[in-house]
Amino acid sequence: MNTFKNGCIMGIIKTSRLLYNYIKRDEEDNIEEVKRAVDYVDIDIKEGEFVAILGHNGSGKSTLAKHMNALLLPTEGTIWIDGRDSSVSENLLEIRKCAGMVFQNPDNQIIGTVVEEDVGFGLENIGVPTEQIWKNVNESLDMVGMNEYRKKSPNKLSGGQKQRVAIAGVVAMRPKCIVLDEPTAMLDPSGRKEVISTIKKLNREDNITIILITHYMEEVIEADRIIVMDEGNVVMEGVPSEIFSKVEKLKSLRLDVPQVTELAYELRKRGLPVKAGVLTIDELTDELKKIKAAGEHK
Repeated sequence: MNTFKNGCIMGIIKTSRLLYNYIKRDEEDNIEEVKRAVDYVDIDIKEGEFVAILGHNGSGKSTLAKHMNALLLPTEGTIWIDGRDSSVSENLLEIRKCAGMVFQNPDNQIIGTVVEEDVGFGLENIGVPTEQIWKNVNESLDMVGMNEYRKKSPNKLSGGQKQRVAIAGVVAMRPKCIVLDEPTAMLDPSGRKEVISTIKKLNREDNITIILITHYMEEVIEADRIIVMDEGNVVMEGVPSEIFSKVEKLKSLRLDVPQVTELAYELRKRGLPVKAGVLTIDELTDELKKIKAAGEHK
């Protein structure tokens, strides 16, 4: 859906001065405390992008994510999902079809006793014809590499496999966008790798917009763009090499950097001319080879 605002094409997720307050009330419904979680945020995510949102606990990233399929509605400002304003109640069904959510704990999203039934549950719930349900289920299980497990009980799967089933359930709804809120937080390294590989494939091969919220820095080095949040504000935005070149700034925001980036940073501090924002072992190896070659030609 090409949507326009002020004559410009709007991204699949766009906010304008988005603000959200958590309000705590006492037993008599009087306001006891107001906590600002998102503070006049403006973002614009294009269709087909892979965007990572980083921030320490309490930075507002998960609250922002919950606005992306209208689980939360703004206190002030506006968010458009595929051009639809979430504050208009008639838009909610289409918004939730457009933007699927995957959370930390796959057990909270899996309700079927057999994998294929679980993946088709959402479609059945909205009255999709049986033939179409099975077509979508087959394609979705293929897309996340879980077809061979379709007849198994989800209880028999590993954490990474369960999360891939949860993603398949969202993919079966044919969303344009998937928002993943710390989907690997409860997984071991091998499960994390499975899930990240799956979402990269959905983004690259199927052009599904991916918005990944995570605190594992290695998961975001192949993102198209990174948004960093702190105290409800967007404080940094750019491509991974640009964001991770600012090691001191990230540390001041209580964030880590990828291990290779940290090593390159320490080498640079010790006088080696390694470029800023190194993200992979291959990049660092190339840098060290260049330095060695330059030394030999002196």
